[in-house]
This record gives sequence, C-alpha cells and structure tokens, in this order.
Amino acid sequence: MSEINLLDKYPRSKRPIDDRGNLLTDEHRSIARRFGREYFDGDRLYGYGGYSYHPRFWKETVKRFRDHYGLSETASILDVGCAKGFMLHDFKELMPDLRIAGIDISSYALEHAMETMRPYLQMGNAKELPFENHSFDLVISINTVHNLALDECKQAIREIQRVTRKHAFITMDAWRTEDERVRLSKWNITALSYMHVNDWQKLFKDIGYTGDYYWFIAE
Repeated sequence: MSEINLLDKYPRSKRPIDDRGNLLTDEHRSIARRFGREYFDGDRLYGYGGYSYHPRFWKETVKRFRDHYGLSETASILDVGCAKGFMLHDFKELMPDLRIAGIDISSYALEHAMETMRPYLQMGNAKELPFENHSFDLVISINTVHNLALDECKQAIREIQRVTRKHAFITMDAWRTEDERVRLSKWNITALSYMHVNDWQKLFKDIGYTGDYYWFIAE
C-alpha cells in the first residue's frame, strides 16, 4: 500500500472554487447525487457541465498505469465508476488484448457510453461488485467510492480488495490543511465521505486495504 499520484499526467485546470462555493445549494447537491443527465451533461453547478471524450484526458494516464504496474498485453482491468467508459476506451486502444470491465451506478452514463465500450460496461454499486474473488490484475476507482456514506464506502474498498488479484488504485476527496478542507467543502457536490489524509490512511489499514491510493485535493 502506498500513496502515489498516478494521475500526474491528467490535465489540470484552475478551479473557480469560491465562485462555485458561493452558488452551490443543497438542491444542487441533491440533484448531482442522482448521477443523471444534470450531473454529466447539465449546468456546471451540478457536475461536469458536459462530459465528453477527448484524448488529452486519459491517453497519457493509461500509459502511466501500464508502466507503473507492468501490465501485460493480456492483463485484466476493472474500472469502478467507469461513467461513459472513456478511460477504458484509451486502455483498449493502447493495449487491444486487454480484458476490460467497467461498472457504474448511473444508468444515464451507461446509456450514453461510448458505443465501442458498451459491451464491457454494466450497472452496479461499488459496495457489492458482481465479480468473483481475484478476478482482475488491476482495479481502478477514481473519485467514486467516497460518494458513498462511510460504512458503504468502507465496504466498497473491501470489495475492490476482494476482486483484485494484484493491484488496486483509488482516489478520495481529502485534505492536508485547514485551507484545503475549506476549499473542498466549497467544491464538493457528491462525496459523502471525505476526511484528512491521515484519517483515510488509518481507515485503509483498519479495513485491510493493501492497494495504492491518492487524493483529490481542492486547489
């Protein structure tokens, strides 16, 4: 288990945290947590403000995963919180013989997934993954399981641990300083479980998670 930023190739942009924090309401958060059209393709206050494919987002990141974990051309990968399948698409382009699978709670995202990815994706909840023990060489979950309440979040991490046979990588909403905590509270619209990085690390050890991890820090 190690803290490592495997998303360092993912493009970053300046977030209008104060502007969004001043406008967000409980209604925005309630609608966003339905993970429907508004969250993916509605107004920016509900989520992405338009979730569409662009190669600049995942192309370099999937290479980073491949190289870091030494994935073979026939490895198996699960994306927990796959949305429209963009990351899996770029994995498959990079390594055509990969065995891939994705799971997401959003029927909207799956209905609007990339057509080539739809055969590999299914609807489900991270807290109960519909796969056998040790089914995948690598399980990835980016900014997903923290959207569950704490007990269910713990169960989802245990499930990730259960279905991987080798590697896992997850990212969670977190903070290191009080300023980061305040910024996160202004930016967050869907996460139900977020805490100091030290508390996350303790949780991982307590529940037996041995994979890698990193943080979404509101900057």
